[in-house]
Amino acid sequence: MSFTPPASFSTRPTLRGTFGMAASTHWLATASAQSVLERGGNAFDAATAAAFVLQVVEPHLNGPGGDLTAIFASAEDPAPKVLMGQGPAPAAASREHYLAEGLELVPGSGALAAAVPGAVDAWLLLLRDYGSWSLSEVLEYAIGYAENGHPMAAGVQRTIETVQELFIEHWPSSTSQWLPEGRVPQAGELIYNRPWAATLKNLCSAAPEGDRTTQIEATRQFWRHQVAEAVERFAAMPHRHSSGTDHAGVISAADFQTFSAGYEEPVLGNFRGHVIAKVGPWSQGPALLQSLKILDGYPDAELDPSTALGAHHIIEAQKLAYADRDAYYGDREDIPLAELLSEHYAQGRREQISELASREFRPGDIPGTKAFLPPLRLEYTAPGMNQLGVGEPTVRSNGETRGDTCHLDVIDAAGNIISATPSGGWLQSSPYIPEVGFCLGTRLQMNWLEEGGPATLQAGKRPRTTLTPTLLLKNNRPVAALGSPGGDQQDQWQLLYLLRTLVGGYSPQQAIDAPALHTTSLAGSFWPRTWEPAGVVVENRLGEEVIQELQRRGHRVSRAGDWALGRLSVVGVDPETGVFYAAANPRGMQGYAAGR
Repeated sequence: MSFTPPASFSTRPTLRGTFGMAASTHWLATASAQSVLERGGNAFDAATAAAFVLQVVEPHLNGPGGDLTAIFASAEDPAPKVLMGQGPAPAAASREHYLAEGLELVPGSGALAAAVPGAVDAWLLLLRDYGSWSLSEVLEYAIGYAENGHPMAAGVQRTIETVQELFIEHWPSSTSQWLPEGRVPQAGELIYNRPWAATLKNLCSAAPEGDRTTQIEATRQFWRHQVAEAVERFAAMPHRHSSGTDHAGVISAADFQTFSAGYEEPVLGNFRGHVIAKVGPWSQGPALLQSLKILDGYPDAELDPSTALGAHHIIEAQKLAYADRDAYYGDREDIPLAELLSEHYAQGRREQISELASREFRPGDIPGTKAFLPPLRLEYTAPGMNQLGVGEPTVRSNGETRGDTCHLDVIDAAGNIISATPSGGWLQSSPYIPEVGFCLGTRLQMNWLEEGGPATLQAGKRPRTTLTPTLLLKNNRPVAALGSPGGDQQDQWQLLYLLRTLVGGYSPQQAIDAPALHTTSLAGSFWPRTWEPAGVVVENRLGEEVIQELQRRGHRVSRAGDWALGRLSVVGVDPETGVFYAAANPRGMQGYAAGR
């Protein structure tokens, strides 16, 4: 082991076996995925089943009205592929409309922030093309938990407590669903979402007799028409947004009908003998590759996140990579990605790292491409902020949410493997739609209303998402799938994992358990789009000596607690032995891995 040894071996073992593995941010989703594998389904059947369960049991972190990105490889074709489940801005979503509504930012809650929901269509597409089970078999788990109830997680309770006044005063349909009998349900109490269970049953019954492809295509059409029409009717009613003002949404059924999930080629990067596959620059995924490219120029000992020098290098590299994200990334064709990921560009960026913390927003200079400079609003705290940590959202009483999400990973005995990060459609993101049983998402808040940027709001264009799963390859074969919730922190926490396993020799569970940190010195992706110059958040377990040295170097350090940052999970296979493994985050006592 070439890094500082972990303080303890790990909180739990890295699971190992020869049959198959699943890991996710909620034990019920993990158990459902493993159940599918045990009953003969493949990794894609299992991931789809787990994803629909996550929509039910982590409704404050994702939902049917949200979106997803995933990276996967099949046993027949080990080349990684991206599952694209990110819907675009609706046809009527123009920056001019939002400015005319008196807004300077896309709101952080309310239907004006909704992109076209993409998650459901993406899972149906994956099931059609790579799964083996019928839709009704896959949805059995989610229908059961939505109709018959499931014990509510503590994070759901905290979120409902935070936004209950918003529900009572402005969102009566959310009050009816999330405040049964006029009170906040308690953690462990059974909660239900029977309207969504009914919609899932309708999706199953919409499929005629015939082959799987015909059935699933019929289901996708039901989603795009009957479900979409209900969404359009409800979103058109003005309601309170995070801005404190009332607005109608602009999403329509036609927006559903013109969107289709699909597959894309990933962006690939090399680091220490491995290939890392990420979603393209309409996500923040390539920022991880940029960070690794910069850090690749340092010796191993200077990359240890548990040392002050290693943490400093990591933080400073990420500041540079995320400045490039905000200046250059978006859903357009002219992203200078080849330059951003080149060796000479990384060397130039590495030379900008000094012994002291930078307090500047420093995108790189790309010849022939003008860098977009986003407005930088200083970070602030306000009454009603709920600091949940562990990769769950930071929620304020007006529904504003920063950070998100949930995550799942599955590998089966044949070698099919997938890493997926679903998000959006949170219970706090917009009013509950009782006719169909879910809420719309808020992904458009990641668009700017300023002109000329790569992520400026534009009808038909995808917002630059924070969702960023990872597939790791060695010798052209997939060997690990990993990811984490956490908004702007998702790849930052994954970077620590990759450094500790690929360079430091940690086991997967040791790497997940080790003290985490991240920078807040970036243009936040969530409303109100703030940044904190030289800001760093650390777990106390990093140690007083390391923390004081970071402060001496000029970092503005915030201590998050001993076990507070990240919800990472991973599955993989040892290419030498063929033994599968899995690990999951113990923080928050909700994420679990399973397998045999």
